[in-house]
Amino acid sequence: MSTVPASAAARFHCEWAWLPGGVAADVLIEVVNGRFATVTPGAPAGPGDVRLAGVTLPGLANAHSHAFHRALRGRTQGGRGTFWTWREQMYAVAGALDPDTYHRLATAVYAEMALAGVTCVGEFHYLHHGPGGTPYADPNAMGEALIAAAADAGIRITLLDTLYLTATVDGRPLDGVQRRFGDAGVDGWADRVARLRPRPHARIGAAAHSVRAVPAAALTEFAGHTEGVPVHVHLSEQRAENDACLAAHGRTPTQLLADRGLIGPSVTAVHATHLTDTDRTDLGDSGTGVCFCPTTERDLADGIGHARALVDAGSPLSLGSDSHAVIDLFEEARGVEMHERLHTEHRGHFTAAELLTAATATGHASLGWADAGGIAPGARADLVTVALSSPRTAGCAPDAVLFAATAADVRHVVVDGRTVVRDGVHGTVPDTGAALTAALHALDVSTPPAGALTGRPR
Repeated sequence: MSTVPASAAARFHCEWAWLPGGVAADVLIEVVNGRFATVTPGAPAGPGDVRLAGVTLPGLANAHSHAFHRALRGRTQGGRGTFWTWREQMYAVAGALDPDTYHRLATAVYAEMALAGVTCVGEFHYLHHGPGGTPYADPNAMGEALIAAAADAGIRITLLDTLYLTATVDGRPLDGVQRRFGDAGVDGWADRVARLRPRPHARIGAAAHSVRAVPAAALTEFAGHTEGVPVHVHLSEQRAENDACLAAHGRTPTQLLADRGLIGPSVTAVHATHLTDTDRTDLGDSGTGVCFCPTTERDLADGIGHARALVDAGSPLSLGSDSHAVIDLFEEARGVEMHERLHTEHRGHFTAAELLTAATATGHASLGWADAGGIAPGARADLVTVALSSPRTAGCAPDAVLFAATAADVRHVVVDGRTVVRDGVHGTVPDTGAALTAALHALDVSTPPAGALTGRPR
């Protein structure tokens, strides 16, 4: 992992730190070989300690990312439309990428995540092959580009390699740019994924794109190949998908996944927006996780999911930035609570501690990093320090920072004991804005006219 060099041992002294029992003052943290060795509240600072002013949180987990969608920020919001009218612009970007340009773009995107306090990303990866669907000489060249990009940006990654076989619930074949997403059936997908290897900063998970992209029989085969790894799936993001699934199978997407063995503690359902009461019960009773992405869900007019009901039913909640309309886990966390307020016309559905858990420990666990997401001895040494003196956070209580801060307030980020962001500057991508600009220009995707109707599929 390419980051600011670090010794095997380090000491950090936090003005405030959010520990498992709550926020504490003057917390001395000792790190040895990338793990928290000791965590001591109320301790004096020593002469060699790195002083972290503000409130220090565990590392944030971005549990749902499509890195290449970052190319569409600020280009698709100018006109009217729906989820289904975003498609051609996304396809234009997908069609322009190759392993080199994807590595360049993803490195900059992951650096932007690091600046926002993200220490681990779940990359829902389905852009596998070359134009027309022809595999690269290395059939995992695109996935390897993402793994390398995470290392270059100094964060961990779970590559959720995605099965994508059909264009519609009723089995229409892939066409056009979609051919880049597909493999030769479940066995072809499994053979390709078997060539990927984990690394210290990277784990390999799996994803079924959706019930429209994976036929029912293939879902059963897929489940047989994914035992013991994190599994994610887009679920009920759109009412149209639910309607098509009911028409084709007489089942909701959740019921279809349950029938095919694709719910349970190792599974995370992304979005889970348009669920029946029975769907929520099935997910909760089975311990299936849910990942909400409020900034994308509102940007695409998807609708408001019922996070509180799902959590109360038994589903662990994680958060993602999905299409990267913004990259800000504070905004995602706030969005969960604010959407519930809009839906119910009442306040106070989630505490700050619950939202922080969704953004940290639960997100890491959903990606297969259960040893991360908390500041406690033995855990991975990830730290995110948020300023309490910015125009946004001035006067904010340390334990209320999730309701006030933005990504711009992150000042210091440590991943596995290594400093990746210092004083708001990324160690290996110091001008992240310039890196993003250069990566986007390299794609040579024309900018749509202002106010053009645009949209996107998944």
